Amino acid sequence: MATEGIQGLLFETHNWGKTVAFWKALGYVLEFETDHHSGQLRHPSGGPFLFIAERPAEQPIKVVPMVSVKDAAQFSPPSSATVVRPFEEQHWPALEMLVTDPDGRELSVQAPLPTEKAHG
Repeated sequence: MATEGIQGLLFETHNWGKTVAFWKALGYVLEFETDHHSGQLRHPSGGPFLFIAERPAEQPIKVVPMVSVKDAAQFSPPSSATVVRPFEEQHWPALEMLVTDPDGRELSVQAPLPTEKAHG
């Protein structure tokens, strides 16, 4: 099963406020903010959303593209990918698999929760 393309980009940062101000100056709008220095921005013209998450100063930061699939059970990663973590339920709520590409860059693959979990 192919993905539905890039739905968003995770940008880790050491300074939530400065990073959000940077993206807002480029025309992005803050859709929501959590209580732990993270949140989502989207550009009014469309395109992938940006999820900004603050990390401790001693932790290296990264950018992680997020692709979506309709059904985790039907998805198989490319043979050139390395599975770092198989699909696991996350708190947002979704299932997420973490893979790396042939150069070691991380990619988040996200799928909806199974119907019985999603509707509780």
